[in-house]
Amino acid sequence: MKKSVLLAALLAVAAAASAAVLKTDPAKTSVSAVFKQMNVPIESKFKKHNIVIDYNAAAPDTSKATVEVETASLDLGEAEMNKEVAKKEWFNSAQFPKATFTSSAIKSAGPGKLNVTGKLSIKGKVSDVTFPITIKTEGGKQVFEGALPIKRLAYNIGEGEWKDTSMVADEVTIKFHVVAQ
Repeated sequence: MKKSVLLAALLAVAAAASAAVLKTDPAKTSVSAVFKQMNVPIESKFKKHNIVIDYNAAAPDTSKATVEVETASLDLGEAEMNKEVAKKEWFNSAQFPKATFTSSAIKSAGPGKLNVTGKLSIKGKVSDVTFPITIKTEGGKQVFEGALPIKRLAYNIGEGEWKDTSMVADEVTIKFHVVAQ
């Protein structure tokens, strides 16, 4: 009995030492959407997000990540435009206040590279996605960077007259830069 309790305690300590939930640095972490409006590239940041990374550098396949972004926090640089994208035709932030990503697999893709697979949920639509990220250490902190291209119309972002992609392109890239320790 004592041996099994000791073994369980040692396994718990070993597991805790190998994977750790990292604390993100909100001042240095960003999530943005890059798209073209009238063929002009625009990058807008989400001001409010919560990112949880449980990362094990020795065994990345045991790692996990979740991202929650408040859809009404997209800052297009103008108050009226910010209100517009929160409306039903765009994010419908009243009904769908958050867009989420939850990883299902994180695999090494070589030194400093990972492939991440998971579920992306925006405006009630859920899709399986896979995308590459880079990871490096700077000043004792882990830096995760990546980009996930999506089609906005697949998530009903831009309904009604906004389905016309001549004004706002269908292609959107979600970019992220996460600094964590």
